[in-house]
Amino acid sequence: MTGWQKTKSTAKLLLSDGTTIEGTGFGATGSAVGEVCFNTAMTGYQEILTDPSYAGQIITFTFPHIGNVGTNPEDIETVNPAATSGVRGCILRTDITAPSNYRAAEALDEWLKKRNIIGIAGLDTRALTAHIRERGMPNGVITHAPDGNFDMDAMQKDLSAFPGLIGMDLAKEVTTHQTYSWDAGTWEWNEGHSKVLDPQFHIVAMDFGAKTNILRSLASQGAKVTVVPASTSAQEILAHKPDGIFLSNGPGDPEATGKYAVPTIKELTESGLPVFGICLGHQILALALGGKTEKMHQGHHGANHPVKDLTTGKVEITSMNHGFSVDGNSLPNGVNETHISLFDKSNAGLSVEGKPIFSVQYHPEASPGPHDANYLFTRFFNLIRAQKGMQQIPEYIEPDFTDVSAAE
Repeated sequence: MTGWQKTKSTAKLLLSDGTTIEGTGFGATGSAVGEVCFNTAMTGYQEILTDPSYAGQIITFTFPHIGNVGTNPEDIETVNPAATSGVRGCILRTDITAPSNYRAAEALDEWLKKRNIIGIAGLDTRALTAHIRERGMPNGVITHAPDGNFDMDAMQKDLSAFPGLIGMDLAKEVTTHQTYSWDAGTWEWNEGHSKVLDPQFHIVAMDFGAKTNILRSLASQGAKVTVVPASTSAQEILAHKPDGIFLSNGPGDPEATGKYAVPTIKELTESGLPVFGICLGHQILALALGGKTEKMHQGHHGANHPVKDLTTGKVEITSMNHGFSVDGNSLPNGVNETHISLFDKSNAGLSVEGKPIFSVQYHPEASPGPHDANYLFTRFFNLIRAQKGMQQIPEYIEPDFTDVSAAE
């Protein structure tokens, strides 16, 4: 029996502060550069990896068991799964194991190769997460070389050339290039996605990097959804004669959309139509209303973020994914801060006095994450029902624990 020998490294991660970490490569080969963040979700890695909001970023998963349930075509969150402008890479604690789930159609390693996403495993992700928490999200370059030979000069050159996300307009890279209709509803256990056959409402969704489950959540409320590119003008949007306007999530610096999206949304807020924004849509709406946004130290990425609703005092656990935030103190008179993060008190929601306009920083559609905030879609459609003179429906139903024996 021969002595123990260390396995040769086939991947490296180089951070902008000079930190170099070795590991085992998987997924695509080559190099990729981006901002390194961490995600604390315990489920939904495929949904995270296909979330367009991660464009330009390398994701560190704090949960160790990534890849254990494989991948499938139903859990993809981008409309364009072959887009190369999305997540740049992923970092794992342990090697990917064989998939063990009845829905698995393909192993994660092969799935990543087809999407040109580079991975590195075998890192102390807890230490890397602590590093990011202390120093902020660094730029980094990840390289997978199966032969174990690395061109460190080339890696450093790529890293030095990456400008970072401040000032970077990534929404224009992940948005749809043509208008289309969406009629698929949310996924039901063992039934798949339903179709909305007789919609009551018409929603125009501005696509800054929309997740498919957001579109499904809108359709499931009984709506025909028309998805338009991020650069669509207010006149073009209003020509569709929508009942409401939705502003989607997306990646990059919200201020970088100032030449096209901000003026458009400002005009739409004066149309009288209900407006609902999520994530980047929330940030761009704040800019259109006169507020300001700022880069965060470590961002919010995970499915366990507590948010307090300042209007009701209630706390909900939410799914978040953003590296920029709205400065709550910058909101002008008439625009109210409605939600805050209980992690760092950063802004997590706003509404406009006297107008059917509101937005949140977090993801009420989850995918992955808790469903605590799903009622916000009902709130949006109740604003539409109010304008149409229709009866509103309850946003959520409080559980009744008065007779526990009845459920036994």
